[in-house]
Amino acid sequence: MKLRIQGDSLRLRISRSELARFVETGHVEETIHFGRESGAELTYALSRDELRKSVEVEYSPDRVTVLLPGAEAYAWSATEQIGIAGEVDLGPHGTLSVLVEKDFACLDRGAAENADTFPNPLAAHIC
Repeated sequence: MKLRIQGDSLRLRISRSELARFVETGHVEETIHFGRESGAELTYALSRDELRKSVEVEYSPDRVTVLLPGAEAYAWSATEQIGIAGEVDLGPHGTLSVLVEKDFACLDRGAAENADTFPNPLAAHIC
C-alpha cells in the first residue's frame, strides 16, 4: 500500500493482493520506520467499518487509519470503480481530502515494477 501526503490531503493506493486481503479481512496496513529507536515509526492502515456512513480518519501519534463505509468499500472492490474519495471536517483547520484508489500499472515501467498492480486503462491508447 502506498501513502501520499501533501498539504491537507491523504491518498492510499492499493495493489491487487492488498485489495483481496482487504475484501477478506476488512483491514490492511503498512509500517514505515524512521530510525532504530522504538517508536520511530508510522503505521498507516485502511479499514472497513459497516457502521460508517462516510470516509473518516482516525489518528494517534504513531498511527493513521482511513475508515471506509462497508457498502461503499464492497462496491469499489467488486467493480471497475477506481477509488473512493471523501472530505473529513477538521473544524478550525479546514478539511482533509482523502482518496483511496486502486494502484494502476505505470505506463513507463516494466512488468517487474508493475507486478501486483491493476491494468492501466490508458494502456490501450498508447501506440
